[in-house]
Amino acid sequence: MPAPWTGRGPAGRVRARAAALAARTAGRLAGRAPAEADSAPLGLPREQVPAALRALTRTAEALLSAGASAADVTALTLRAAAGAGLHRTQVDITFTAVVVSTTGDDGVPLTDVRVVQVRGTDYARLSRLYELAHAAGAGEVGVAELDARLRRLLSARRPYRGSVASLGAVGLAVSVAVLLGGGWAVAAAAAGTTAALQLVLLALDRRGLPVFFQQVAGAGLATAVALVLLQWREHLPGGAGSLPPSLVVGSGIVVLLAGLSLVGSAEDAIAGFYVTAGARAFETVVLTVGLVLGIAGVLDLGQRAGVVLTLTFAATEPPAVAVQVLAGASAALAWAVSGYAEARAVVLAALAGATASAAAAAASAAGAGPVAAAGVAALLVGLLAEGTAWRWRVPGLVVSVCGIVPLLPGLAVFRAISALVGGSTSAGLVLLVQALGTALALAAGVTLGEFCSTPLRREFDRVERRVRRRAGNRRF
Repeated sequence: MPAPWTGRGPAGRVRARAAALAARTAGRLAGRAPAEADSAPLGLPREQVPAALRALTRTAEALLSAGASAADVTALTLRAAAGAGLHRTQVDITFTAVVVSTTGDDGVPLTDVRVVQVRGTDYARLSRLYELAHAAGAGEVGVAELDARLRRLLSARRPYRGSVASLGAVGLAVSVAVLLGGGWAVAAAAAGTTAALQLVLLALDRRGLPVFFQQVAGAGLATAVALVLLQWREHLPGGAGSLPPSLVVGSGIVVLLAGLSLVGSAEDAIAGFYVTAGARAFETVVLTVGLVLGIAGVLDLGQRAGVVLTLTFAATEPPAVAVQVLAGASAALAWAVSGYAEARAVVLAALAGATASAAAAAASAAGAGPVAAAGVAALLVGLLAEGTAWRWRVPGLVVSVCGIVPLLPGLAVFRAISALVGGSTSAGLVLLVQALGTALALAAGVTLGEFCSTPLRREFDRVERRVRRRAGNRRF
C-alpha cells in the first residue's frame, strides 16, 4: 500500500521512488523481479491507453497551473500512471507544457502533450487535485472515473466569492501594517489603499491585461497614496508621525509580493528541474520589475510636479512579541483566504504564520540579522508544514507559502526603489540586496525544511503503521 500522503522533496529521490513503485507493481503483476519490470505487460487494453494518457496529462497540467512544484507533479503523475496500469511511463515537465509517454504491448510509444494554462491562485483546487492524484495512485480511481472526477473538479465553484478573497487581501495589508510597527491610523490607511488596489486589479484582470501591467498599476497606486499622504500630512491629526506614508505603501507592496512564486522556483532549482525553475524565476523577476516601474514612475512624476517624497524611514519600535505572533497568524490566514483555501488549510496557515513570526522574533532577539531570522523562520515552517500538513490532507506547499507571507520584504523593496529614484544609488542597492537576500532566505529555508522533514515523516508513518497493527491484533 502506498503512503497516504508523500508530500514533496528533491526531484531525483521523488522520481526514483515513484519509478521504483511502478516497477515493483509491474513486477508483482508479471510474477517477476522489479529489475525485469520493463518487459512486463502494459496492464491496460490498448484501446484504453489514449484515454488514460489524456487523463494523466490533464491532471498534471492542472497541478502545475495551480502552483505545484515540478517534482510534485512528476511524482504524482508517475504514481497515478502506476495505479492506472501504465507501468512503463515517462513524464517530462516544463513551465509551459506536460509530456506523458508510455509504451504498448507492441513496443510502439504513445505520447500525449498538454500546454499549461495559467490560472489564478486557488489553494482549494490544489488540495483536491492532490487528493485525486493520490487516490488514482492507490488504484482507487479508474481511468474513466479519473477523467470524470477531474472534469467536475476543474469546473467546481470556489469555496467562497471573490469579495471574500478581496477582504482577505485587505486583512493581509492590515496585519502587515501592524507587523511593521504602525498604529490604528496606519492600519486603516493600509486597508483603504489595499481595497482600492483590489478593485483596480480586478477591473484590469477582467479586461485581460497581462499580470506585468497589473503589477505596474498596483505599485503605482500604492505609491500615489504615499504622495497624497505626504501632501496632506499637515492636515492629519497628529501630524506626519501618526501616519507614515512608508508604512502604508509598504503594506500594499507586500500584498503584491505575496503572489510571486519564490518558493516554487527555489525548490525546482534545488530539485534539479532547471528549465522549470528558470522559467519561474524569470517570471518572478518580470513581476518584480513591474513593481519597480510602478513605484519609480510615480515617484518620478511626483518629483517633476514638485512633490518630493523624501522619507527618512526612522526606525519604529517593534510591537510586542505577542502582537507580532497574532499579526503573523492573521497575515497568513488572510493570504490563505485570498487564495480560496478551505477551512482546514486556513487554520494550518494561521498556525504556520504564528510559528514564523515567533521564530523570527526569537532569532532577532538572539542577535540574528533580518535575513538570517527570515531563513530560520522559513526553515521551521517548511519542516513542520511538510512533515505534518499531509495528515489533514493539505499540501505542504499551501501551508509553507502562506506561513512565510508575514516575513516578505515589502517595505524593504519600497525603501530601495525610493532611494534609487531619489539619487541615493549606493543606499538603494544595499536595501535592494537586503530585500533580495530576505526573499531567497525564505525560499531556501522552506525548501531545506521540506527536505529535512522526510525522516520525520517516515518515522510518523512507521509509528502509525505499528499502532494500527497492534490495534488490529488486539481486536482480533
